[in-house]
Amino acid sequence: MSKQALEYLQQNRENLLNKLNEFLAIPSVSTDSRHKDDVVQAGNFVADYLKEIGFQSVELQETPGHPLVYGEWLEAEGAPTVLLYGHYDVQPADPLELWDSEPFKPEIRNGRIYARGASDDKGQTFMHLAVFEAFMKTEGRLPINVKVCIEGEEEIGSKHLYQVLEDKLDQYKADFAMISDSGMVEAGQPTILYGLKGFTGLEFTVTGPNRDVHSGIYGGAVKNPAMAMAHMIASLKNEDEQVTVPGFYDGIEELDAEERRLMNESPGENYSESIGIMEETPEKGYTAKEHTMARPTLEINGMYSGYQGEGAKTIIPSTATAKISCRLAPGQEPDVVQKLIVDHLHHVVPKGVKLDVTPLPLSGKAYKIDPNHELLQKAAQSYSDAFEKEAVFVRLGGSIPVVEMIDRLFGIPVVLLGFGTPEDNLHSPNESFPLESFDKGMEVLVNYLEKLAE
Repeated sequence: MSKQALEYLQQNRENLLNKLNEFLAIPSVSTDSRHKDDVVQAGNFVADYLKEIGFQSVELQETPGHPLVYGEWLEAEGAPTVLLYGHYDVQPADPLELWDSEPFKPEIRNGRIYARGASDDKGQTFMHLAVFEAFMKTEGRLPINVKVCIEGEEEIGSKHLYQVLEDKLDQYKADFAMISDSGMVEAGQPTILYGLKGFTGLEFTVTGPNRDVHSGIYGGAVKNPAMAMAHMIASLKNEDEQVTVPGFYDGIEELDAEERRLMNESPGENYSESIGIMEETPEKGYTAKEHTMARPTLEINGMYSGYQGEGAKTIIPSTATAKISCRLAPGQEPDVVQKLIVDHLHHVVPKGVKLDVTPLPLSGKAYKIDPNHELLQKAAQSYSDAFEKEAVFVRLGGSIPVVEMIDRLFGIPVVLLGFGTPEDNLHSPNESFPLESFDKGMEVLVNYLEKLAE
């Protein structure tokens, strides 16, 4: 491992933290038009830092929305090329009254740095840039070739990223991609994330009478849309947590014994303590870890109909609406699953009401890489060397759309090097990032880049 680079990071830790604080202080909230100039400022911060480090061809690439930062350093002859992805935009800080410190005035306390974006994703993206700086300042070069893609629209669905990458395929082409926008299963536990679920969803509305009507006068004559919707929702799953939509499970890769072992041996959240549930309810034949990490899900995200206020209002509501999302396993096609659900809803809709379905535009396929892939094994060793603890291998129940984009466009492996922890409060008040992850994470990255150069 490069002692010079590590010594540089240790000796310049305070300066690097000050620079990170400067980055975190920019309120780059991509969803709020009032912060448009702040988002551009954050993009310029990244671009200027890359130039300061010594990257070539640094560009602030304009999109119909917020700009994308590109930079490259390609002087490691014979070495592989990595595409580093990150994002500099952040979620809104509301509700402000629930923060213990100002969200855009970073503050260190109890071994954590508190600020919006500290973990998601400014802090983790910054670590890579700091490691690049350490190599360039001490050795005058990087161990491998690097292309950087850091966007300002991740928190609003990466609206324009796919088109930019598609239009500039040659510019962004690399041997593999590296992303730090995830976390570890628990603080201090090195975690290799080798799979993500896909996503699809829809909203449907059931309509009966043309207005809310008296439940006594019209009860028995008209179909209640809320009751109709309840029957339709109940038809989607059985008591064994199995989705009953015909064809839903077609094409899914079955879990083998080795993957089941990896999943069940990993540390897990105690749901009764963390979220107060009575008991776990996974799909029959699978553990909760297996279901959350690798089996598909169908969930109701919201339902609304009729009177919501205090007391009684005896009506038959005119409409009822439900929102559905599915997390998908490898082998499932989002568009196919969405159509299967739509067809099922049309099949089970009761007489006397009308059904309208609106597909959600956000969708993506699941991603999985062989946990024995050399890139992941090198990453696991780099984690273990820094944290002095063996890495665990897990799949994530959530989705990271950019991973599916990179896989679809470039067909290259994506390595997910996450350093966040479950206590980071992503998207919530008092977001933070542990300094242990900041320090040891950069050690991991130094080690990993050198292993890749071998």
